[in-house]
Amino acid sequence: MTNDLFSEYQVGTIQLKNRIVMAPMTRSRAIDGTPNELMVQYYGQRANAGLIITEGTAPSANGSGYPRIPGLWRDDQVNGWQKVTAAVHDQGGLIFAQLMHVGRIAHPANMADDAEILAPSAITAAGEMFTDLQGARPHPEPREMTAEDIAAAVEEYTQAARNAIRAGFDGVELHGANGYLIDQFLNPGTNQRTDSYGGTVKNRARFAVEVARSVSDAIGASRVGIRLSPGGAFNDVAVYEGWEDAFTEIARLLGHLDLAYLHIVDHSSMGAPTVGDEIKARMRKAFDGTLILSGGYDQQSATAALAANQGDLIAFGRPYIANPDLLARFTSGAPLAAASPDTFYTPGDQGYTDYPTLDASQPPQDPV
Repeated sequence: MTNDLFSEYQVGTIQLKNRIVMAPMTRSRAIDGTPNELMVQYYGQRANAGLIITEGTAPSANGSGYPRIPGLWRDDQVNGWQKVTAAVHDQGGLIFAQLMHVGRIAHPANMADDAEILAPSAITAAGEMFTDLQGARPHPEPREMTAEDIAAAVEEYTQAARNAIRAGFDGVELHGANGYLIDQFLNPGTNQRTDSYGGTVKNRARFAVEVARSVSDAIGASRVGIRLSPGGAFNDVAVYEGWEDAFTEIARLLGHLDLAYLHIVDHSSMGAPTVGDEIKARMRKAFDGTLILSGGYDQQSATAALAANQGDLIAFGRPYIANPDLLARFTSGAPLAAASPDTFYTPGDQGYTDYPTLDASQPPQDPV
């Protein structure tokens, strides 16, 4: 089998038509946390990807701290997602739901009245959270999770995964990156617990492993992936001494579960520390399974990474915002349209479903 962007690839029990993954991207169009017809159109337009991973989707009211992000804990949300998955499948695509519990990266103005901001430790995140009603507001101090809270959160992920399958998703991705709840447990700066969930790397990884195992038991490990951001510096999660060894060990622990894939994100193109080839190779060997790479790739660098066997699939984020027909543009060598950052998180169709597809009359150009 050829090892390029356009070749087929099997992930778990599903066959991808190409190695292009649409990366998970928050787009903030889910009014009241419910997927809508605008989202049906958005994901349906991009079903040319070998695999779509949705925007971060809250597994519970406690996990939903941003404005207008979708969830998977209510029946109306499941019903809304059923229309999305049907649209993608009708176009021959495959789609995983990314389950994202935000932990301390939240504000009550974005949450239900009975929801609570929880985290591994009661450490307030620096910076602010945007709210529709109050504008930008400082992050409040979270409440440190008890053992009962942790068990409840594991069950919330698990039930959300069951709901995802009921909604027609082909699988789920656990968001263990970018400073959200799972990542908050992994990082010693945000996890200062002295119980079995804190201290050593294995203890800090316990929550991630328990979530991944419980979700796998519920829907099958072949339907479960996880995303990590080694060295990431988002949402006030800092790089720490020994992080390379820590993430190698985390990858090894997760590798015992026979998950569908490990997804490594490198946000150095957006100012975060670089995740070098060496640590990616170490994590790939430790995990010993399918590896998705993401972060600033274009067609040329993605092709080179696959040819060098650095990863098995390449995820593209911002290129998919402005290029719903990204596969066709890559195939023909046509130039890519530029996205408008001003509309990344705004309500409505502008900068969401109104990007045009490639003009068939445009002559192909050399691939970039």
